[in-house]
Amino acid sequence: MMAIELYGAGLAGDGPVVVRDEAGSGRRLPLEHWIGPAGVADERVLQRARGPVLDVGCGPGRHLDALARRGIEGLGVDVSPVAVRLARERGATVLRGSIFDRVPGAGRWNTALLLDGNVGIGGRPAALLARLALLLAPGGAVIAELDPPGAGIAGLRLRLEAGHTRTEWFAWAQVGADAIERPARAAGLGVRERWHDDGRWFAELARP
Repeated sequence: MMAIELYGAGLAGDGPVVVRDEAGSGRRLPLEHWIGPAGVADERVLQRARGPVLDVGCGPGRHLDALARRGIEGLGVDVSPVAVRLARERGATVLRGSIFDRVPGAGRWNTALLLDGNVGIGGRPAALLARLALLLAPGGAVIAELDPPGAGIAGLRLRLEAGHTRTEWFAWAQVGADAIERPARAAGLGVRERWHDDGRWFAELARP
């Protein structure tokens, strides 16, 4: 089974899903949190977002929903058809596809979100940030959720598991909060701020 299919089945309520690395370490995906409303820490980080906002890997759309309630325009991008359906049912505007595909409004987005660890998408954080730098308006910023300090930068191969079902391995990356400057600089972005909130780490990366 493809990872996107098992992820979608989990979002649809077919049971818990575990993400596991090649070393054997696994953790349960917080699907209930992603499906539910934005939490307190989510709301605080979204206070920093200036519209229009591009939510990369938006999942079921809790961040877009929270932004809409603030009157902030947002567009989500996600590869999962189930996530896209759930986000649209919330009233969000979402494109199904990769962030590396054509995205409307290039050069006009004031904020791009990489929350829930989505800086790891594709396993190449510098390339992902460079893509977002091209989509941002001058002075725009990426708000990224990161791993704790000390995690460094590492390419990973992960798979999803549910019961006896295993998916193929896929590329991901981890980026520690104290290591974000290197991929940000390679993408032409500057680290404006780093902070810690409710056990989570974030950084704001600004385009000149």
